[in-house]
Amino acid sequence: AVLPLVVFAIFFGFAATRLPAVQREPMVAFFRAVADTMIVIVRWVLFAAPLGVFALSLGVGLRSGADVVGLLVQYVAIACVITAGIVVMAFLFAVIWGRANPLRFLTAAAPVLAVAFSSRSSLASLPLMVERMRDAMNVQPRTANVTLPLAVAVFRMTSPVTNLAVVFFSAAVFGVELGPTQIIAGGFVAIAISIGSVGLPGEISFVASVAPISIAMGVPIELLGILVGVEAIPDTFRTLGNVSGDMASTVIANRGQKPGEEAA
Repeated sequence: AVLPLVVFAIFFGFAATRLPAVQREPMVAFFRAVADTMIVIVRWVLFAAPLGVFALSLGVGLRSGADVVGLLVQYVAIACVITAGIVVMAFLFAVIWGRANPLRFLTAAAPVLAVAFSSRSSLASLPLMVERMRDAMNVQPRTANVTLPLAVAVFRMTSPVTNLAVVFFSAAVFGVELGPTQIIAGGFVAIAISIGSVGLPGEISFVASVAPISIAMGVPIELLGILVGVEAIPDTFRTLGNVSGDMASTVIANRGQKPGEEAA
């Protein structure tokens, strides 16, 4: 029942924007309180996560031996290659559709990519992204100040692709054959989940982001508890892809702006 729930949540959110402010504000305050409460729970889960991952890994290791190491290496390699490819795609989008000079865009993006690599957080990279787009790429301040926070909040270029890749990998491990209907449903859920996820290190949201997709596609989720133990490596490339996409979208949005003109 995850897919109907996601669809309902999207339409509920859109419908809430049509309410008068006096009715909408208490609802927003309630859901903010729920979100803050969930963050507290996430901190508790992260505190206990190392013990849980060790227990899961120990059980798999006792049953599968050294074979599980090869399995994890395959996952890390596949996820890193896919997300690295998305970084290249983002740069191509900036050059082709944003008419950005390749060397100039690379120079502007390099410090941001360094922060993204070290922090694995789009949110942590946001202030520097705004500064570099305004100062190094001459993006209009209004465009940078609006587009980048919005992109960090809802536009995660790598999430749908890499989350689906995790599900396909799990399906291959468990021998689950996926049909067109399952793949389409999984793609829809992956896009919806990516909009609602947070720009924080992947260990926080990995299972919560991938499990609904796996359930919608009929793929067992038991492997996710193992994969989260090595998610720090692919998540680095996820963040690089996300911030590259954010900067590319900002350059594209700025393309039609005249000097001194503010974006709508």
